[in-house]
Amino acid sequence: MSNFPPAGVYSVDTTHSNVTFVARHLVAAKVRGNFEEFAGTVTIGETPETSSVEATVQAASITTNNEMRDGHLKSADFLDLENHPTLTLKSTKITPRGGDRYAMEADLSIRGVTKSVTFDLEFLGSGPGMGEGVVVAGFEARAEIDRRDFNVSFEGVMENGSLVVGNKVVLELNVEVAKAPANA
Repeated sequence: MSNFPPAGVYSVDTTHSNVTFVARHLVAAKVRGNFEEFAGTVTIGETPETSSVEATVQAASITTNNEMRDGHLKSADFLDLENHPTLTLKSTKITPRGGDRYAMEADLSIRGVTKSVTFDLEFLGSGPGMGEGVVVAGFEARAEIDRRDFNVSFEGVMENGSLVVGNKVVLELNVEVAKAPANA
């Protein structure tokens, strides 16, 4: 693996990262949204397989650029943020798929339900950061989940029988991480 970052604990740079999702509305449109508040660490091991990821997302930070829809997504019909203020991810296994691609198995927790989800993970590269001695690395991860697996079971149905909101949700993580020098 060329350019794999040095071992160590890297913090997610939230300014240069995003946590997004895509879900179907009716049968015609894809609704895209993101979470604006999240934190995480990537522990780079001596090999990709010995690396790990942990992240926490604040449910209240969900936005789809529509205040009414965002309010509904925060309600008990969807994320139920009053009872479940965070979503979490903790990797359990990283397996090479060739080149800079990996399968990342992770425990994903939404609404108090934890399920194993496999993300397609791509290492984008690493190099020097903006500060002296800082190392940065980039990753993209994508997975498709069924929202009902996490007790997000809102069942709005149109007169013709089509769902108001699709059951499949695509999660996309675009992450830049940074590691400060050891003497910092």
